[in-house]
Amino acid sequence: MTAPLFLAALVVLALGAALDLVVGAGRRWARLGPYLAAVVGSGALTAAGVRMVLRPPAVVRLGSSLGVGESLLRFDALSGMFLTLVGALALVVSATLVSWVDRPGRVAGHGTGAGYLLMLGAVAVVLVAGDAFTFLFAWEALTVSFYVLAGVRREARSGPRASWLTLGIGKLGGAALLFGLLLVAATAHSLVFATWSHVPGGAARDAAFALLVVGFGAKAGLVPLQAWLPVGYPAAPGPVRAAMAGVAVNVAFYGLWRFLGVLGRPPIWLAAAVLVLGAVTGLLGIAFAAVQSGLNRVVAYSSIENAGLILVGYGVALAGAATHHVGVVGVGLVAASLQILAHSVAKCSLFSSSAFFESDFGTDELESLRGLGRRQRWSATTFGIGSMTLAGLPPTIGFVSEWFILEALLQEFRVHVLVLRLSMAFAGALVALTVGVALLCFVRLVGLLVLGRPSRREVAPVALDGGVAGRAGLFVLALSCLGLSAAAPWVLRFISDGLAPVVPQATTAGALKSPWVLQPVFANFSILSPSWLFVTLPVGVVAVALLALALSGGGLWRIRRVPAWRSASPAVSPPDSYSPFGFANALRHVLANVLGSKRSLVRTPAAGEHEGAEGDRGHVEVRTDVVEPVEAYLYRPARAAWLRLARIATRLQSGRLDAYVGYMLVALLVLLAIVAGMS
Repeated sequence: MTAPLFLAALVVLALGAALDLVVGAGRRWARLGPYLAAVVGSGALTAAGVRMVLRPPAVVRLGSSLGVGESLLRFDALSGMFLTLVGALALVVSATLVSWVDRPGRVAGHGTGAGYLLMLGAVAVVLVAGDAFTFLFAWEALTVSFYVLAGVRREARSGPRASWLTLGIGKLGGAALLFGLLLVAATAHSLVFATWSHVPGGAARDAAFALLVVGFGAKAGLVPLQAWLPVGYPAAPGPVRAAMAGVAVNVAFYGLWRFLGVLGRPPIWLAAAVLVLGAVTGLLGIAFAAVQSGLNRVVAYSSIENAGLILVGYGVALAGAATHHVGVVGVGLVAASLQILAHSVAKCSLFSSSAFFESDFGTDELESLRGLGRRQRWSATTFGIGSMTLAGLPPTIGFVSEWFILEALLQEFRVHVLVLRLSMAFAGALVALTVGVALLCFVRLVGLLVLGRPSRREVAPVALDGGVAGRAGLFVLALSCLGLSAAAPWVLRFISDGLAPVVPQATTAGALKSPWVLQPVFANFSILSPSWLFVTLPVGVVAVALLALALSGGGLWRIRRVPAWRSASPAVSPPDSYSPFGFANALRHVLANVLGSKRSLVRTPAAGEHEGAEGDRGHVEVRTDVVEPVEAYLYRPARAAWLRLARIATRLQSGRLDAYVGYMLVALLVLLAIVAGMS
C-alpha cells in the first residue's frame, strides 16, 4: 500500500505541473490548480511517510528502467520520518499558497506552479532513492527547481543574481556529491546503497565522507557555501520561500543521516571540522540576521543559524561514531532531529506570514512594517509564535530542541579524544552565544513589528490577512510550534523509530526518562518536562498576578494615563523613537569583528545651500555598514580572478589568423617532442 500511495502522489504532482506549463496562471482555476494538486499530493506523501515508520522496510525494484544499472526505491523508517515532516509541512504551505495566489497578479505566466511541484516531487524521490543514480537524478531536479523559483519573479531586481548564485552553489554541491558517491561506488562495485555498508575504511572512504558533507552542506547553508540563502530565499515568490527553507532543505540533513548509517565510522578530523564549522555557521548567520533591515533577509539569515545548530548536533553524532560511542551518536542525532523539526515548523511560519505582509503592504522593510500586529492579526500572531520558536523560548518546540543541542554538547567528557573534546567545548561556547544573539534578533521583530506602534498613519490592508485557506494554514503552523512541545514525548518516540536505521532504537529511547519527562539519552544526566511547562507557566502567571493584586490593594484596577515610553524619554517624538536599525546598533558594535562594521559620517547640505558652505545647517548622519566576510574575502576575489581569466580568453578568441596558425604550429611541435621522448 505504501508504494502505490507514494507513486499516486507523484502522479498528482506531475499533473499539476503539466497544468501550469500548458495553461499558465491567466485563469483563476488554472492558477489555483497546481497548488490544490500540491495539497492532495502532499497529503498522500504524509500518509506514506507515516506508514514507512510504522511498517517494516520495503523495496521497490525498478530494474534497469532508468538506463544505469539497478535502480530501486527503499521505504524504511528514516525515509518515512523525513517524508512525514516534509509532506505535512508541504500540505500546510500549499494551503497558504492557495489563498496567496488567488489574488490576481501575484503569479503570472508559466513556471511558478511547475517549479514548486517539481521541488516537492524531487524532495520525495530523494528521500526514498535506494541507489546513487536515482538519488543524484532527483537531487539535480531539486537544484533546477530552486533555480526556477529563485528567478521566476522577473520584476525583482535581484532575480538574475539570485537564480544564478543559487544554481552555481547548487551545482557545486551536486558535483561534490557526485564525486563522493562515485568514490564509494567504485570501491563497492555497485550503485545500490545497501551494498555500501561493507566498504572498508581508508583514504577513499574518508574523502568520500568529506565530499558528501560538503555537498549536503552546500544545500543546507554551511559556511562558506551559505552565500545563496540570503538572496535565493527572498527572491522566490510568496510562501514558496517557506517550502524552500522549511521543506526542501531537509533533504540535505536526510542525506547526512542516511550516509552516516551507510558509511559508518567517519574520520576524527571530519567530526572536529563539522563541529567547528557548524558553530561558526550558526553565529555568523544569526549575527547578520540581527542587523538586516529587510524582513525576508532576516528570516533567510536565520536559516543559516539553524543549519549551524543542526550541523553541530550532527557533529556530536560524528564524534560518537568516530570513537565508537553509540550513546553519543544517539544524543547528537536526537538533538539535531528535534532542531530540524523546530526549524522547519518555525521557518514555514515566518516565511508564510511574511509573504502576506509583503503582498499586502508592498514592502518587507522593517521600518515600514512596524505595528502590523494591529492590522493583520492572523499573520502577525503566527509570525510572533514562530519567532519565539526560533528564539528558543518556552513553551515552544524551539526551547526543547535547543535544550537538547546544549545537553548534547555537554557530553564531551564521554569522548576520549582531545581534539574532539576541544571542538565540542568550542562549539558549545559559540552555540550559547548564538542562542543569546537569536533572542535579541527575534525580540526586535516581535517587539517592533508585532507588538509595536505604527511609525506612520495606519493604512488598511489591501487583502484579507491570508484568506480562508491561508488563515487555516497559518493557524496550523502556529499551533504546531506550541503543540509539538506539549507532545514532545510522543514526538521523541516517533523520532526514535525513524532513527532506527542509523542508531539502535534502544539507545535513542533512553531520552525518555518516563512517559512525560525527557533526558539527553543518558540516564540521570538532567531532565526536562515540556509537557509540564504548559501547566506550570500559566499557573505561575496567575500566581504572580494574584500576588500583585493583593499587594497593590486593588490598585491594579485603576486606570493610569501617562505619556508613552519611547527611547527612555517621554519627550521624544515617534520619528525619533527606537527604530529597527537603532535597536540593532548595539550589536553592530559588539560583534564588529564578525560583521565587519564600518562607520562613516555623511553630511547632507540644507535646501538651497551647497556642500561645505559656511554656517551649513544641513543634516549629519552616521552610517554603519556591515560586510559579510565570506563574500568579501572569498567570493569577490574569486569573481575578480575569474573575470580576469575571461578577459584573457576573450583576447585569445579575438586575435589574428596568423597568430592562431602560430599557436597550432607550436602545439604541434610540442606534441611531436613528447611523442619522440616517449618512444
